[in-house]
Amino acid sequence: MLPILACSVLALGILIERFWMLRNARVLPPKLVGQIWEWVRNDELDQTKIDAVYASSPLGRILAAGLNNRKHSREIMKESIEDTGRHVAHELERFIDSLGTIAAIAPLLGLLGTVLGMIKVFTVITTSGVGSPGELAGGISQALITTAAGLTVAIPALIFNRVFRAKVEGLVVGMEEESLKLVDVLHGERELEK
Repeated sequence: MLPILACSVLALGILIERFWMLRNARVLPPKLVGQIWEWVRNDELDQTKIDAVYASSPLGRILAAGLNNRKHSREIMKESIEDTGRHVAHELERFIDSLGTIAAIAPLLGLLGTVLGMIKVFTVITTSGVGSPGELAGGISQALITTAAGLTVAIPALIFNRVFRAKVEGLVVGMEEESLKLVDVLHGERELEK
């Protein structure tokens, strides 16, 4: 039960951290591209503002990579955005694999506890006989509790593993859209949509 309890505490910590870190407003701040475009149009964009954009959010890091290469061709600007985007996407996926691992091992730990409990019950039977059926049933039910505990940890961990993967995919698509919008706007290939 102790390893299952440790898995549940770890899973809860990951859930709280991922819910906090994967908020839309934190990853994709609204109107960031519009603000950058205002600075460009008013000729106010300088390295200090680019550094502020970089520090503001994961999307800001991607946009800052493009802004640092804005005087180069569209392809070079896109390439720098894609390189930074891969790193940002990797950071957004942090701990999600750990949650999947917890979802995989928690039922196995529960099963291990059940098997060990059943071995203990059968050892008692071989040494002292069948004895009271009530005692045997109590020992078996106690052994099955570990399986239930393992499943209780694994099922939510698996659900949130999938939820967070889908959330990260959606955020990555949103960051791609915003960064491509910035590239197109800076290279005069589209008007900024309000």
